[in-house]
Amino acid sequence: MQMIHTALLSFGMSGRVFHAPFIHLHPGFHLTGSWERSTQSIKKVYPGTTSYPSLEAVLADDAVQLVVVNTPTCTHYGYAKQALAAGKDVIVEKAFTTTVAEAKELHALAEKLGRKISVFQNRRWDSDFKTVLQVKQQHLLGDIIDAEIHFDRYKAELSPKLHKEIPQPGAGTLNDLGPHVIDQALCLFGLPQAVFADIRTTRPQSQVDDWFDIQLFYPSLRVRLRAGLLMREPSAGFILHGTRGSFIKSRADVQETQLQAGKLPCTANWGTEPETESGLLHTEIDGKIIRQTIPTLQGNYYDYYDAVQQAITQNIAMPVTALDGIRVMSIIEAAQNSSRAKKVITL
Repeated sequence: MQMIHTALLSFGMSGRVFHAPFIHLHPGFHLTGSWERSTQSIKKVYPGTTSYPSLEAVLADDAVQLVVVNTPTCTHYGYAKQALAAGKDVIVEKAFTTTVAEAKELHALAEKLGRKISVFQNRRWDSDFKTVLQVKQQHLLGDIIDAEIHFDRYKAELSPKLHKEIPQPGAGTLNDLGPHVIDQALCLFGLPQAVFADIRTTRPQSQVDDWFDIQLFYPSLRVRLRAGLLMREPSAGFILHGTRGSFIKSRADVQETQLQAGKLPCTANWGTEPETESGLLHTEIDGKIIRQTIPTLQGNYYDYYDAVQQAITQNIAMPVTALDGIRVMSIIEAAQNSSRAKKVITL
């Protein structure tokens, strides 16, 4: 198997939890190291790796083929552009960029240089979303006419990560949690015709948006996307209503919790939700009304990196393309414009 030498641009929570474990375990990758600004932590966790003193040092390493841009959102465009120009393939954390124009430029540059670029929309590989997608694909609800996707959290205190709380491009919940629910909606239903949004600041002393309610308009379907940081009792993560029935599923993927606890991915029970979080299906099948729980599929972010390895070595499309990133950014920009103008924005 061809080995892809990969470097991270940060070894904070994102690098330690969401990227390094999968890169390290996958036989098609070699974790070369990470850019570390103040500490040399990666070598303690992964002996033999390199703690790079600068971005320039990462890009100057000829052994590095793939660069993971997992730094604050406001840096994504600049760092990804430099990595592509240095001849590297690139994975960019969400949000892809801060504007549609930046996203389009990165896509065009990757195409021009013949490099691969992908957006790390890992929530496509959450157990809950995979189950919802399967229910839709099996047409168990008939034609879906109404759907809601929630990402509710309770974090009343401000984040110690200043880049998340200081007003600047890429800050705020719309750019943090928004890409997850927007990408999931686009995977399920495609691009809408129009967008209406309400974006607010609800936490005391917060200077950035921390709550949003976005409506996506389709010819015969309405989709509502909501997230907030003052939701102590979360709503169901996914609510789908169709012409034959309904499906309700909690947002209960356990991978982030497992990773933060130091568990290794790809064990037998990896990404397996408790049975108590099974989704509720209430529908009609072959003329019979059923109301029962549906077993949740296993989540696994490893599958994202497996697809990246195949894309690079076999020269096929990345699992989440730059075009996917552009579409998400187009919804974010439309939502921002809608909230400011208090009107529906046609795409």
